[in-house]
Amino acid sequence: MTGGGPTAQAAPARHGEDGAVYGPTVEHRTDPLGVDTAHPRFGWRMRSAERGRGQGAYEILVATSPGRLAAGRADVWSSGRVRSADSVAVRYRGKPLKASTRYYWTVTVWDTAGRRAGGGAVAWFETGLMSTDGVTGWEGARWIGMKGKEPGSPGAPMLRTEAPLKGPVREARLYVSALGVYDAYVSGHRVTVPQDGATTLELLPPGWTNYDTRVNYLTYDVTHLVARERAVTLAAVLGNGWYNGRISEGSTYWSADGNALALKARLLIRYTDGTTESVVTRPDGSWKATDTGPHRADDIYDGQTYDARRELPGWTSSGYDTSGWSDTERVPFETRYPDALLLAYPAETARLMSRWDRRPRSVTVYTGVTGEGRGRVIVDPDRTVTDPHRAASTPVTVGAGDTAVFDLGQNMVGVPRYSLRGPAGAQVTFRFGEMLNDGSAGADGPEGSLYRANLRSAKATSTYVLKGDRHGENHQDSLTFYGFRYVSVTATETVTITGLTGKVATSAIHETGSVTTDDPDTNRLIANIRWGQRGNYLWVPTDCPQRDERLGWTGDTQVFSTTGLYNADAGPFLDHFQDTVVDSQSGYGQDKAQFTGVAPSGRYNFPGGGSGWADCGVVLPWTLWQMTGDRSVIERNWPAMTRYLDWIRQQTGDTYAGQGSLTGDWLAPQKTSAQLMSDVYYGHVARLMARMARAVDRPMEAAAYERLFGDIKNAFVRKYLSTEGGTVTVRSSLGDASPIEPGADPSQKTEDNTQTALLWVLKLGFYDTEAQRRALVGHLADNIGNDAAYKAAHPDSSRVGYAEKTLSVGFLGVNVLAPVLSDEGRSDLAYALLHQDALPSWLFSVRNGATTVWERWNSYSTRDGFGPVSMNSFNHYAYGAVMEWMYAYMAGIARDPDSPGFRHFVLQPHIDPTGRIRHVSGTYSSPYGDIRSEWRVEHGGRTLRYDATVPANSGATLRLPAASADAVREGRTPLSRVDGVRLLGHADGTASFELPAGHYSLTSTVS
Repeated sequence: MTGGGPTAQAAPARHGEDGAVYGPTVEHRTDPLGVDTAHPRFGWRMRSAERGRGQGAYEILVATSPGRLAAGRADVWSSGRVRSADSVAVRYRGKPLKASTRYYWTVTVWDTAGRRAGGGAVAWFETGLMSTDGVTGWEGARWIGMKGKEPGSPGAPMLRTEAPLKGPVREARLYVSALGVYDAYVSGHRVTVPQDGATTLELLPPGWTNYDTRVNYLTYDVTHLVARERAVTLAAVLGNGWYNGRISEGSTYWSADGNALALKARLLIRYTDGTTESVVTRPDGSWKATDTGPHRADDIYDGQTYDARRELPGWTSSGYDTSGWSDTERVPFETRYPDALLLAYPAETARLMSRWDRRPRSVTVYTGVTGEGRGRVIVDPDRTVTDPHRAASTPVTVGAGDTAVFDLGQNMVGVPRYSLRGPAGAQVTFRFGEMLNDGSAGADGPEGSLYRANLRSAKATSTYVLKGDRHGENHQDSLTFYGFRYVSVTATETVTITGLTGKVATSAIHETGSVTTDDPDTNRLIANIRWGQRGNYLWVPTDCPQRDERLGWTGDTQVFSTTGLYNADAGPFLDHFQDTVVDSQSGYGQDKAQFTGVAPSGRYNFPGGGSGWADCGVVLPWTLWQMTGDRSVIERNWPAMTRYLDWIRQQTGDTYAGQGSLTGDWLAPQKTSAQLMSDVYYGHVARLMARMARAVDRPMEAAAYERLFGDIKNAFVRKYLSTEGGTVTVRSSLGDASPIEPGADPSQKTEDNTQTALLWVLKLGFYDTEAQRRALVGHLADNIGNDAAYKAAHPDSSRVGYAEKTLSVGFLGVNVLAPVLSDEGRSDLAYALLHQDALPSWLFSVRNGATTVWERWNSYSTRDGFGPVSMNSFNHYAYGAVMEWMYAYMAGIARDPDSPGFRHFVLQPHIDPTGRIRHVSGTYSSPYGDIRSEWRVEHGGRTLRYDATVPANSGATLRLPAASADAVREGRTPLSRVDGVRLLGHADGTASFELPAGHYSLTSTVS
């Protein structure tokens, strides 16, 4: 890493997990540093080879050392033997926790028969500063910046101090934050975090918040960086990040004159003799600063400029001469925002994940352009490498006028790491893009060149000026990020690129679920969804990672949240985002009550109708509770959620209409009334509020929300459900679609019986009779089928222009489409849509070369070229919400809404009636343990082989296709006669059983 010093390497040991208890967590994280809550939540999983075994009691012990973790010796807390099956979010109830202290803990469990099942390995957690005011625990640390530095002026501030150590060091902790972002160094080494048995770098800490409301700090164990030193040096590079970039235009903390970057840090040193010392940020002359170093410019949208000739070797180590440096000064952040909180970051940080590194799959060098119009590039065959193995490592030389295009084979998010050789002063420019230009009208350059029009005003460029080291130079940007598959490289002089790696950055670092099939197209779609989540879960869940947006759009977040929580251990990440959503409600929401369309910041936040997006403030807590089993998210957010529902009621009164929606069913090919979408979402969140109210023992409020839901339903049925002519119709044409959708055809009208309207009516039960329900399902099937007869009967419908068996939903219909179809007995249509590759469909993008999910169904096609350039991201996870259905229906690992956190769940594999998929394997690491559901169709579809795992201390309802109840067997024994299994019944070709914990290998005769 140029410009700072070597990266510190440490391999922290991880305790073994082979006992009756495994997977211990505190605050839903493993061995967390910097826990700032007074009553942390404990969690664990139970392991047992014995079928049907569950937890009947537990005892938690917390102590100041592992040796004290014994009954009667725990010096912090012993819960005593608690008769309970709870193993998720169990609250600490011991003596007050001290700041900056490591606590060790273990749990012992007994089964439901009262037998001691055993315990697990010792786990630990360490408290942070246990304060929110930015004063307590900070030992006088101040926000400091470079004295006289004009915000936005060239050169990143570089701050440093050093202090002698008083003796042998036992341990050291760094607590650090920035207004902006930071690269932190201790005694010449870049500060790293443990990952995958080694260490890695974070990208852009401390992340993004509404700075005038809260700022996060991070905690690092830096003992290994200090222990052998006679003096300690603490240093940091500050970047603009979100705090001082145009990404925050329109925010309450944004300033047209720029915001001064600042650092706040405390290095806590504990010596072996028991004494302590702190090195803190103070404007007292002990800290020095300069902006003359190599980091010349940085911006989230525009990229980074690094001039290696300006490197200051040794500046992060002790003994460096700072005689020419400036002093620091206090940055009066607390004066400007006296109510802002300084809080420990409670989730996994965004970091570089080496396991997902991408190397070039091909390198194309071109020397000019030929042909008419935009033309096409003139390829130099001698320097072009198409073999992936050679492309990954072959040096490429470019001179002035040449362009090298590296294809990494995968649209990704992160930064490049590159190695170069060339003369001092040569400037190399790396430009990033997701696609290459073709010959279509929408291209922005010659065929074969980098397509960048969809980045809009984002420059997304890494510029490097060589220092002329004959041994070569290495660099990796650290003050920005990019969304890219392709890298275009040019140089002012002859330079050799000796290596290039795409370093993937994400906050979704622990994957918890998987779905695989025997269908390559479906597997590619699944991979695309995963890559989209990795790229857009970066400190906040963003819409896109590449253009001049990259914002926490709340609508995208809520529709994808269930998929996101199946795929990754993202509970703390999304819980933290919900805190930001609530902050934005007060800072940007209408009447300080409406949740916003974007969080954090004010960029693109629109007042007024926000249905589908604003509802994230209710949907996300519901989803977190359902997926994690931790109801504290409801309790903490209850005031904000009720304020929002009360506000809607104040807006629309006894009409029981929604607040309105500027976005509607965003980017849907078939247009639905935006007001109808607002009305159904009002009903949706009212019903969720009723269910959550019961979960937190608020029966009066639950009843009130149930009445509200009923009133919304009645008003909706009166307004939108027509029975004229003897048939039921959803009048989804009553009102216009979104008035702000870029690229929309202004002449396209809203229609009746749109897919999205029908789906939501069925999901919410917004009808009066079962006959109406059946008719609505028929309308939905006809719309999806879209055959010649349907088109003839609807000549003015937008569906006329599309193929049979295609979808026509947008952002607010995509996550309910396949689940509603399966719930209504039409999994045949769900699978038909999954396999469809004509526009609009999920596989259309796969057929056209996608490696992530696109923003639009028609973002690109090899026939028609690029979609509307005003808004056309090739990495946008919203449409990937179909993976929720893949987990819950295709693989069959479904949550039970009455038993959050998968304490009880449903195994309901839905077999593909098209026969295209004959084998599916799904896994999910639930809060109670690893769930497995795998099926395989054999003997021409007559036999189903099914393997399942129900974790200890949980149970499941199994619904399996079968000709009869006795057709489902474990070995030769009917499953209904297996000990502990209870037959629930057989109907409509499905046998249902109640399963205790255990492993099952079953066969079912389907026909």
